[in-house]
Amino acid sequence: MNYCNLLKPTYFPIVEPVRYNDKYIIVLWAPGGQNRPYKAPKDFYSKQKEYKFYVRRYSNTVQAKEDEEKELYNLAGNIPFDDRISFNSEVSDLRISLIKEYLHDVKSDLYDRASDISIDLLGRQINIIEGGQEFIRPKNIGILMFNDEPQRFIPMSQIELVHFLDSSADDSFIEKIFTGPIHEQIRNVLKYIKNSIIKEKVIKLPDKAEAIRVFNYPYSAIEESIVNAVYHRSYEERNPIELRIDKEKIVIVSYPGPDKSIRKSDIDKGEVIARRYRNRRIGEFLKELKLTEGRSTGLPKIIKSMKINKSDRPVFETDDERTYFLVKLYVNPYFIAQDEAQDEAQDEAQDFKRHINQMKLINLNMNSTEKRILQLLYNDEMSKKEIAAALGYKTINGNLKKSIERLLNEGLIEYTIPDKPKSKNQKYRYCCKNDS
Repeated sequence: MNYCNLLKPTYFPIVEPVRYNDKYIIVLWAPGGQNRPYKAPKDFYSKQKEYKFYVRRYSNTVQAKEDEEKELYNLAGNIPFDDRISFNSEVSDLRISLIKEYLHDVKSDLYDRASDISIDLLGRQINIIEGGQEFIRPKNIGILMFNDEPQRFIPMSQIELVHFLDSSADDSFIEKIFTGPIHEQIRNVLKYIKNSIIKEKVIKLPDKAEAIRVFNYPYSAIEESIVNAVYHRSYEERNPIELRIDKEKIVIVSYPGPDKSIRKSDIDKGEVIARRYRNRRIGEFLKELKLTEGRSTGLPKIIKSMKINKSDRPVFETDDERTYFLVKLYVNPYFIAQDEAQDEAQDEAQDFKRHINQMKLINLNMNSTEKRILQLLYNDEMSKKEIAAALGYKTINGNLKKSIERLLNEGLIEYTIPDKPKSKNQKYRYCCKNDS
């Protein structure tokens, strides 16, 4: 630890002894400091020390090149928002119960000691507070994760969902706003989608013994898209995450878009290797909660999930100025065919009902069998055998024969081969569809 005094400016990591697998180990945690960047001596043992910047390149620590030094200085004046002090809040705004719940969920050893230490010390242990005792304040990450209403301090840090029951042009929709700690927002919006949106369908393919199971939307693709938006959005901009759902697609929009160091062509392909993270601290906490991997695997995972579900490839969209990032997940094609068939059947049923009312056929006191026969023949020609099968009869019984005979006598149906009533090819059709 004495070597930390040789850094310029001085920096000390968080050090904690922990028991792991019946052994005591020292854990060193080096979060980003408020006074970065830091220089280290090129030779710790030299009397005339030469100070240099160092960066991680893959698995190695190497001396920074000139352009990397410039980037370090640029980052110095741009501490990520989630790691900055929240000057308009107090340590008392952090809820100890939420912190303990998080520590329990991530199986931290701190959970057993959380009730016995002060909120100040606990906050320093997980690096969610900053400053000396005379001016100690929560960091924004602390407010976002461990306050019941972070929106009071960080406006629009929420998810807004609009669920259109048909198309996005309709007036019929459900609107929900998810607030509270950001990880709870993720869980709650996913719970709504799981209970209200996701459906499963079993498809029996011809010439194959096994059926396939598909979902209208794979849960993992939706989860990854929402977590990605919460992780990478800007909390300085007063724009919520927008979630729009209709019969054909789910659209997730967050603001702003990816860093300009990421090529747009790579975004379109879902091949993103991020060099900078807008909210690294949020990523750390979500990773501990198993909500994200934090290794630029989000977009490839979405693509893979959609492919496994036999869904169309997702669309990733941003503009040249990177003012927004949009993920579009299309409904599985098997569900489109089903919806279209249902819509067509509903339209036909409504059309038939309107026609029945116009013809005042209700006054004929038709029985249920006669009404069902009329509906079957409204848009199709059928034989007696086909009508019987459609009505669920195993044979052409007397009741069916009487119903067909009465409809013929009333002039509501007719033979398709009128000059040969007993032809083996004889069928029946509805005959007054175009009457007014």
